Amino acid sequence: MAGAGMLRPIVAVPAMLLAVLAGTSVGARAQEINDYPTSARAEYVFGCMKANGESRQSIEQCSCSIDVVASIIPYDRYVTAETVLSMAQVRGNLGGQFRSSEQAANALNDLRRAQAEAEVRCF
Repeated sequence: MAGAGMLRPIVAVPAMLLAVLAGTSVGARAQEINDYPTSARAEYVFGCMKANGESRQSIEQCSCSIDVVASIIPYDRYVTAETVLSMAQVRGNLGGQFRSSEQAANALNDLRRAQAEAEVRCF
């Protein structure tokens, strides 16, 4: 999906990040929190437009997409999933931990489900 993997990689101690992954909950609806900063929304829309064409229609669709994603998952869970995407690309043991971790897979699946819903609603 467009927009995924847009954040810069964050280098962290794997055990610490995996603990964060385990403790992050999707229980609180992001719509109630509305905690996505404008810069994160803009970055998502920019990446989405790069993938879907730089037209007025893509602005509308991509803006809709991030709004849907933000209504489904809280921002901290979004950042976690984006970090997983970035770190999974790292070669070796560090990247492998992100490719094989159940917590990482769950965070990534949450983002993918939100993006799939956005695809249905917006495109």
